Amino acid sequence: MAKALIAPMTLAGIDGPFLQMLREAGFEFVYPDRPMQMTEDELLPTLHGVAASIAGSEPYTRRVIAANPELRVIARAGVGYDAVDVAAATDHGVAVTITPGTNQDAVAEHTFALILALTKEVVVQHLAVKAGGWPRRPNLPLRGRTLGIAGLGRIGKSVAVRGAAFGMRLLAYEPYPDAKFVAQYGVNLLPFERLLAESDFLTLHVPLTPESKHLMNRRTLALMKPSAFLINTARGGLVSEVDLLEALRARKIAGAGLDVFEQEPPGKSPLFERDNVVLTPHAAGVDLQSRDDMAVSAARAIVKLSRGEWPAEQVVNPEVRAKFKW
Repeated sequence: MAKALIAPMTLAGIDGPFLQMLREAGFEFVYPDRPMQMTEDELLPTLHGVAASIAGSEPYTRRVIAANPELRVIARAGVGYDAVDVAAATDHGVAVTITPGTNQDAVAEHTFALILALTKEVVVQHLAVKAGGWPRRPNLPLRGRTLGIAGLGRIGKSVAVRGAAFGMRLLAYEPYPDAKFVAQYGVNLLPFERLLAESDFLTLHVPLTPESKHLMNRRTLALMKPSAFLINTARGGLVSEVDLLEALRARKIAGAGLDVFEQEPPGKSPLFERDNVVLTPHAAGVDLQSRDDMAVSAARAIVKLSRGEWPAEQVVNPEVRAKFKW
């Protein structure tokens, strides 16, 4: 019987439809020893004898893939796959899949949770009231303010829809825009540096690639308004945390909402000490509905591949097909 690893900590202890799909396809299940994001050294032995993985953000490095020759599929429960060495997977005949169309609304809602937490000073006021204070003061509106969206794919578009509902002016940087969507929602497309200069809220929704690593750095942060907020619910590597901390200390920007970090978990960081930063633990894409939808989509990809079908809309390394065998 083929083994499937259920790696995401959010799926630990859940007997959902995704397990039924795998069970009916003849899989047995393997779980990490503890419901935490695994390191490379922890993932290595956990994958022993595993044919398919429903993957979280644990690192599928060349070392991990090469050490587990029975692995056939890495099915990411999500749309980002920067934790997977795709070239190594392809070299070893391993298909890498994602779950498009399953979590964009969850990420968009979480993006606005961070924006509202910052502008309405939710955390600061919550702590002050609990401490016996009563810090009533005007806070910032969203209506009439400018929302800058870096990346207008599925998630960026979902953010734009919500920004329009708040009565915000919509700007975006997107090399390959959906012209119909842009016209429907009145999105102004701008070069990236102009987006930085004009946005009251800059929210990142681009993939992490070698070219986009530290997209937000000392130079680009300096292009933002001193009154602007940076929101990152995409990938931690898009932002240089050292440069962000410097910008916050120097009041070059007003604040930041971060769901993702350069290192996860991030350990102790000076960012934790700032009251104009709101932090969450890479949770934007995983509400109850998106969790279940992503799990089902990942399981469906595994089952299809095990049966000789090819879910082209989910496979991110189509060149592996020539050497893929199950």
